[in-house]
Amino acid sequence: MTISVAPMKAAEADRIGRTTEDAGLGALRTERGNLPLEALDVRAQITGLVGRVVLTAGFVNTHDTALEATYVFPLPDRAAVTGMKMTAGDRTVEADLQERAQARQTYDDAIAAGRRASIVEEERPDVFTMRVGNIPQGERVSVELTLVGPLVFEDGAATFRFPLVVAPRYVPGSPLPGPSVGDGHAQDTDVVPDASRITPPVLLPGFPNPVRLGIGVEIDSAGLELGEVRSSLHTVVTEGTTVTVTPGERVDRDFVLRLQYRGNSSAVVCVPDEDDSGEGTYQLTVLPPEPETAVRPRDVVLLLDRSGSMSGWKMVAARRAAARIVDTLTNDDTFSVISFDDRLERPEALGQGLVSGTDRHRFRAVEHLAAVQARGGTELYEPLRQGLGLLADAQSERDPVLVLVTDGQVGNEDQVLRDITPLISRTRVHAVGIDTAVNAGFLGRLAAAGAGRCELVESEDRLDEAMTHIQRRIGAPVVTDVVVEPTSDLPRQATAIYPGVPLVSFGRYRGAAPKEFTVRGRTRDGADWQESVPVREHTSPAVRAQWARAALRDLEDRYAVGDRSLESTIVETSLKFGVLCRFTAFVAVDERVVSDGTVHRVVQPVEQPAGWEMRAPGAPMPAPSFAGGARVFGGASPFAGAPASFDAAMPLPPAPPMAAAPQPGSAPKRMRASAPMPVPMPLPTSDPADLHEVVAREVRRLEQDAALPAWERRDLLADLASRLGTLIAGRQGPAYAPVHGLVAEITAGGDVDELWARALEVLREFGAGEAEPQRRRRFWR
Repeated sequence: MTISVAPMKAAEADRIGRTTEDAGLGALRTERGNLPLEALDVRAQITGLVGRVVLTAGFVNTHDTALEATYVFPLPDRAAVTGMKMTAGDRTVEADLQERAQARQTYDDAIAAGRRASIVEEERPDVFTMRVGNIPQGERVSVELTLVGPLVFEDGAATFRFPLVVAPRYVPGSPLPGPSVGDGHAQDTDVVPDASRITPPVLLPGFPNPVRLGIGVEIDSAGLELGEVRSSLHTVVTEGTTVTVTPGERVDRDFVLRLQYRGNSSAVVCVPDEDDSGEGTYQLTVLPPEPETAVRPRDVVLLLDRSGSMSGWKMVAARRAAARIVDTLTNDDTFSVISFDDRLERPEALGQGLVSGTDRHRFRAVEHLAAVQARGGTELYEPLRQGLGLLADAQSERDPVLVLVTDGQVGNEDQVLRDITPLISRTRVHAVGIDTAVNAGFLGRLAAAGAGRCELVESEDRLDEAMTHIQRRIGAPVVTDVVVEPTSDLPRQATAIYPGVPLVSFGRYRGAAPKEFTVRGRTRDGADWQESVPVREHTSPAVRAQWARAALRDLEDRYAVGDRSLESTIVETSLKFGVLCRFTAFVAVDERVVSDGTVHRVVQPVEQPAGWEMRAPGAPMPAPSFAGGARVFGGASPFAGAPASFDAAMPLPPAPPMAAAPQPGSAPKRMRASAPMPVPMPLPTSDPADLHEVVAREVRRLEQDAALPAWERRDLLADLASRLGTLIAGRQGPAYAPVHGLVAEITAGGDVDELWARALEVLREFGAGEAEPQRRRRFWR
């Protein structure tokens, strides 16, 4: 990538040349200052378990021509972005939420006409792109985002986490022909066709602090008894109920604030809509009951990420976390340990399968973990596939558990989720995310797909506390088959409650608010469990926004695994409730003309996450290029070059291109508003081979589990319907009609014995019908 800048006189270029020795990858330093992002300010208000945040990004143009700045930045993956405004001098413009293609056209037209404009788009649930165009010479422009999101509450402590930097992500796949759709350092591939939109340039270590960071948090306990408040990664000053980060901190790690609450109780809040539509939104919080039965023996597969991005303190913390998990095992458990990057390794003394959790075997596993060092690229699919395969092949009465320890820094999240979800079966998938800028969005989705938990570790100091939580989570939840009444269509509600973690449920209601909500489920021993919670009416708009964000995430996840019909519903929900999603964008346009429409485009480089080494061992450093008389570093991702080992996959349609950087004096090139949106990979619709293999495995499980109690078989049938529904999404025709019908029957409910027999009948017939085509295909391969 080459950044074009205004030409400079020879004397000026010579003066600048003496000051660029510490410039970084993608970074440009001149006597007139660094690249355009000048300040980042986070103002948060915490009320109980809800956080409201105003994020302000300040840009300045120190060059002698109009500037367009691009900034790739993170936000909390569960937060709802509800508003945006742009301010330049005494002029403030409120942004409109529009369909993404329309918003881009609005922005492009404004820039071409010489007007100031800004746009914010979602690339991933926790990665966003901001563009600010036609910033005149010497002018400052600020873009303000408002968002609201829930705080995570576990074991008496609430966590407010605000990410500040997008960490480099490993990008697998083969490069796509033609120019990249974005301005990042990674090339688009057939697996991650928008890689260039999520990989901003990175400053080299030692670069002077380029961004002035301000963070202030006001805390209102909302009637809860507030105990200790502590920051994990930043030095803070506390005055009364306000916590402020000390000046001089860098934008290179997440801001994490933990609040000890006492006296929390179950509650439900109902908020009527302001437009008198006769509808409203509720938020239900229910504390888990104390577990009454012991945890059953487990089959555990532990996956440890040893890729290059895990180097430094993260590798040390990951080894400790993995060792702590091994220590939880007993002689009644079986386990396997797999460390991976773009290769897989196991402890030599333990073989390739599951072994009993004896003292000797645990010692050998810990010995292997202690020697693991970071290297290579992050290939997540194969270790997940093999780990889930080990648990599936075990076919034991133990509870199957898979624990993944990683930073989650991959760009092909949708592909991994699409290919892994059908294989999860009844395995509980737990994720331990270790990083100062962890990919929390992906790890949370993976854990949700596996009905597991996601623990985030942002420092070594946090590790012991987090591991105490994950050790409690590895066992079975205290309540399963959870149903909330009255029910809500969106989002899909949690189906399990874990020790120490309250159930938080959002939904919509029509008419008058209910007097109470009832939560029903089954305990570990199969007994019925129920709790009724009286309603308290409230006027907080945060509840409505949080429901909308959760509903959009649910719809987007279903879209990602193949249901393309949901795009219009996603757009409609986003626009109706004013919450940003992947198919919409906030755009603000100032009608005043400030330039002739010719702009120089610059991508803001981001900080290297704290504790990271610059590049993975063995990865080539990008070569320098020169433009406009200044030294500029660009090129490939520092984690590119490792071999990809994903199975052959269908390529994604290309994402809409961002405008290419113009040459000095040329008019900017803009994309068409009708450019296709970036979409995840569709499920294969014509190759039944994998489906046959999964169906055969499901038949074996049904036969094996036929003697289990009715309550447990009901859970297994629900899991089966969910897996099959995902697997056959998009598959049509007479061959698949019986499986579609089976999914509908199980979803509708009924007598467990009858549904069990019906499932065996349909799946056996379907498997027999596919067996001969499967054999023919393998022969011709």
